[in-house]
Amino acid sequence: MAFESLADRLQATMKKIRGKGKVSEADVKQMAREVRLALLEADVNFKVVKSFVKRIQERAVGQDVLKSLTPGQQVIKVVQEELTELMGGEQTRLNLALKPPTVILFVGLQGAGKTTSAAKLANYIRKMHNKKPLMIAADIYRPAAIKQLQTLGSQLSIPVFSLGDQINPVEIVRQGLEQASADHNDLVMIDTAGRLHVDDALMDELEQIKAVSHPDEIFLVVDAMTGQDAVNVANTFNERLDLTGVIMTKLDGDTRGGAALSIRSVTGKPIKFVGMGEKMDALEPFHPDRMASRILGMGDVLSLIEKAQASVDEERAKEMEQKLRSVSFTLDDFLEQIGQIRKMGPLQDLLSMMPGAGKLKGMKNMQIDEKKIDQVEAMIRSMTPLEKNDPEVINASRKKRIALGSGTSIADVNRLLKQFKDMKKMMKQFMGKTKGKKRGNPFNLPFM
Repeated sequence: MAFESLADRLQATMKKIRGKGKVSEADVKQMAREVRLALLEADVNFKVVKSFVKRIQERAVGQDVLKSLTPGQQVIKVVQEELTELMGGEQTRLNLALKPPTVILFVGLQGAGKTTSAAKLANYIRKMHNKKPLMIAADIYRPAAIKQLQTLGSQLSIPVFSLGDQINPVEIVRQGLEQASADHNDLVMIDTAGRLHVDDALMDELEQIKAVSHPDEIFLVVDAMTGQDAVNVANTFNERLDLTGVIMTKLDGDTRGGAALSIRSVTGKPIKFVGMGEKMDALEPFHPDRMASRILGMGDVLSLIEKAQASVDEERAKEMEQKLRSVSFTLDDFLEQIGQIRKMGPLQDLLSMMPGAGKLKGMKNMQIDEKKIDQVEAMIRSMTPLEKNDPEVINASRKKRIALGSGTSIADVNRLLKQFKDMKKMMKQFMGKTKGKKRGNPFNLPFM
């Protein structure tokens, strides 16, 4: 999970100061020291750390904090505000052209994820802004780069303009823009070549492409897992191309997150989107305030709601609510719910968006095994309609058949049936069907 190690350290530090009825300068100094160490361990730029810690120290020993009725909470508020400011303050929105087409140029080193990001962003903008995209394959140097973009375009039903790998990239872009005009495409994504390191030949070519295409956005695509190198690369590209923003890929795989915290402060350019997985919809707008809340363990309810609105069928959700109220929830319904939730992204990430989830007993170290979810789905699909509607009919021979059909064991089937039964009991309790009984753990699901 993104920022996992940093979040753990900062949350532990904040916990020490949260409940204090009185906060001294010594307390603030100790907190600042721990915050400094946490940020340096997360691979945040040293100068950025020094400036950040100085600001929170100055604000935290101010009269408004030390004389507050809840000084501990006020200190945490200061840290959250400064963390948000460090990552850019407010969300920086996409710059769409007033007169179409909107042209977006993707640049960066080889392997950072430019081609995939171009396809993901084209898909996102088409969905959110009702645009008609065209992708231009201008990377003629990397083997299979054109083929990769064409494959992604085919998956997403987005056209790709290509002239092969023997034509100059600047000419490819020029003709691609003419094609976009002829086909009335109001969004053009230009995928360019990368190198293993920055060189003059690469920059000269990108400057020529910029001159021909007049892009509305120039996005540098950087791999979050490269750490401080990502910041150095951003500086170099920015000097030559005057970037408008950054797309940070593989943020879900970097537990430190130092690059994301440093890049805005060092380059002055905002992170506009982050890649949070391999799927074509795993690209999200970057919200500094929401990310700061997640890092400090305060959850991210707004992102959770947005994911639900984009993924969950509202009518079916209402039907499911009625079933829950009447406790007529079946294994088929459970299977459907798993599918709806999985559309929203990895469950571990969704869990991290719930405010206070890390404080609940057992939740902190709870791991969600996605393979177990696959097994649950396979077991339910191996059942007959009668068995899904009435699990009580599932006897020993039926369990054996279900286990064989799903590639699982009879013990796995027994576990699923028991947990489903417990879950229905819990539903009765929460819906007021039974009173005075001990409520079970609402997170007791077969894949946790």
